[in-house]
Amino acid sequence: MPKKEYQLNDIVQMKKPHPCGENRWKIIRMGMDIRVKCEGCGHSVLIPRPRFESKMKKVLEQADN
Repeated sequence: MPKKEYQLNDIVQMKKPHPCGENRWKIIRMGMDIRVKCEGCGHSVLIPRPRFESKMKKVLEQADN
């Protein structure tokens, strides 16, 4: 399986939508854990990197460098 490329401030799509109905998340912190923020309601979640990589579907928008 190819490794998914993502970076800080990218907008990603997860496999399951957030309870608010939105499926777009912004990566706001990267490290051992990754913090993502829901683009719909603004709720943020801290996810361990291996779990994030398995739950992420694709990168929708890449951040401008």
